[in-house]
Amino acid sequence: MTLKLVIAKPSPFARKVRIVLREKWIDYEEIMDVPWNPGTQAPSLNPLGKIPILICEDGHTVFDSSVIVEYLETLGQDPQLIPNEPAERVKVRQIEALADGVSDAVVLIVLESKRRADLISQDWLIRQRAKVDAGLKALADILKGKTWFVGDHMSVADIAAACALAYVDTRIRDVAWRTEHPGLAAFSDKMETRPSFAATRPEPQDIVPLN
Repeated sequence: MTLKLVIAKPSPFARKVRIVLREKWIDYEEIMDVPWNPGTQAPSLNPLGKIPILICEDGHTVFDSSVIVEYLETLGQDPQLIPNEPAERVKVRQIEALADGVSDAVVLIVLESKRRADLISQDWLIRQRAKVDAGLKALADILKGKTWFVGDHMSVADIAAACALAYVDTRIRDVAWRTEHPGLAAFSDKMETRPSFAATRPEPQDIVPLN
């Protein structure tokens, strides 16, 4: 039995894991799902009903993208994407958390926008948009013209950040982050040329409108 990964095509969290698997040249099978729609299989594999979900060779599941990446690191397959040195490790995981937080806010904007028009909270949308803007500024400040966010080679911090940037471009196109943060834009463009990124670009999937 090969590894299986339950994904949604637009998900930046699933994309992060898909990229790590490709960078490490680990064979796996993708299973498409939309966790927001009726009939999703996600709750039967993850009590929280979220994707991505890794189904291992022995049938047990690993969920949450950061935990899946941590698990993949234990398999001993190069390249190493999470440093062993404690201080560097914390920096990488902190940036990953920041990038994932931006993606989380975008997800909440998308879901709120799918509600019936008279139920949509503009205050909620403004609050999530502020998280996106602040998160992008923080990422730009950390990068500051460097090639990589931490150290001298790619880590999961870079992968998570690039996935978040592409997700912003996909879901909320009125964010002028490329103009405001040209260093981030150059970083994103560079990352998207990698084969692992080119093979996993976000694709829309229909979400059943929420009441």
